[in-house]
Amino acid sequence: MLKRITLLGPPGAGKGTQAKLIAQKSGLVHLSTGDILRDEVARSTELGRAAKGYMDRGDLVPDQLIIDMIRGRIAETDGFILDGFPRTVAQAEALSEITSIDSAVNIALTREDVIERLSSRRVCKECGRIYNLLFNPPVDKTHCDICGGELFQRADDQQAVIENRYDVYMKATAPLIDFYSTRGLLREVDGSQPTEAVLEAIMDYLSS
Repeated sequence: MLKRITLLGPPGAGKGTQAKLIAQKSGLVHLSTGDILRDEVARSTELGRAAKGYMDRGDLVPDQLIIDMIRGRIAETDGFILDGFPRTVAQAEALSEITSIDSAVNIALTREDVIERLSSRRVCKECGRIYNLLFNPPVDKTHCDICGGELFQRADDQQAVIENRYDVYMKATAPLIDFYSTRGLLREVDGSQPTEAVLEAIMDYLSS
């Protein structure tokens, strides 16, 4: 089975969800730069303070901040799924100097689907559980089913920010598709399918 994987795709394509599910099935370590960065921001660490302004605007956090953070995480694993890294060709080149990648899986999704999905996302203030009003809604649209905490919309899930995030993705991240394709490492999956179908397609590929 392939052991060093990176998931590509626009915001809202389901990279985080799929990475968690793949990790559960494969035993690989899920490394999410988004989760790590949000944790740093919540704890107001030096990295979090540096990254917060970029994240709130929907801009990419500078390469060197991300590269330095991910280097140590990769060194601690025997196999991993990268979720949210690399996001630029420069990051991909830096990653290739740290470790080799077995495959890059691109979860493809249109601009319209991205905006609809992300603007419908809600997060519990207490336990962090994520809901989507379209396909994974809570019983009560304002409170968490699990702990009863208040649900909120993240600043980076508001429509103006989502549109900017997609434009940033197309400019900086989409070229990664060519980067990995020319190296024979790219596999594309239709991200508009149900979560289970996307997972099955990815797992079939990783096990082949």
